[in-house]
Amino acid sequence: MERKTYFYKIALALLIAMHIAGIIGLQHPLSRPLFQQLIAFNLLVTAAIVFYFHTDFNRNFIVFSIITFLAGFFIEVIGVATGHVFGVYTYGATLGLKWLNVPLLIGLNWLVLIYCTNIITNKLPFPWWVKALLGACLMVGLDFFIEPMAIQYDMWAWQDNKVPFQNYIGWFIASLVLSALFHIFSFSKKNTIAMLVYAIQLLFFMALALFF
Repeated sequence: MERKTYFYKIALALLIAMHIAGIIGLQHPLSRPLFQQLIAFNLLVTAAIVFYFHTDFNRNFIVFSIITFLAGFFIEVIGVATGHVFGVYTYGATLGLKWLNVPLLIGLNWLVLIYCTNIITNKLPFPWWVKALLGACLMVGLDFFIEPMAIQYDMWAWQDNKVPFQNYIGWFIASLVLSALFHIFSFSKKNTIAMLVYAIQLLFFMALALFF
C-alpha cells in the first residue's frame, strides 16, 4: 500500500509538471515547435499512468479496451474520409504516425478519455444509462475546450477553421455508445487517478485557451 501511495504521488506530480510545462512551452514561439512534438509523448505517458492504476485487467476489461480503441480509431477514419461524422477535417503532424490519414494515438486517446470520464460517473448513484449519458456529456465538455487549441497546434484542422456543431453531436453519440459499453461490461471500475487526469486535461486546455 505504501509503495502504491508513493507511486501515486510521483505520478500525480509528473502529470501536473508535464501539463504546466506544456502550457508554458506552447506559448513561446521559440519553444512551441518542440512542445508540439511532445504532445504525443504526453498522451502516451498519461495513458500509461492511467492504466497503471487500473485494478483489474480481466477478460471483460481487455475486450472493452480493444473495442473502444478500434471503434474510436475507425470512427475517426470514417470521419476524415467522408466528412459525415464530425464534419470536414484533416489531421496534422502533431499527433504522430498515421494510418488511413488518422494518427494511431487517436484510438488510445478515445480509450483513455472514455475510461476516465466514466470512472467519474460510475461513482454516482444512478442507473448505468444515466451514467453513460453523463459520461458522454463530460466528453463533449472536454472537447469544447480541446477544439480551438487543436487547430492552433496542428493536431487537426477544420474546413474554414470553424468547428461545426455537427462535431459535438458526433462526439456525443460516439461517446454515449462507448460509455454504455463501459458500464455494461463487468470489470472493476476503481481508479484513484482517473478523475484527476480528466481534471488536469480540462484545466490544461482551458489555460491554453485563456493565454493563447
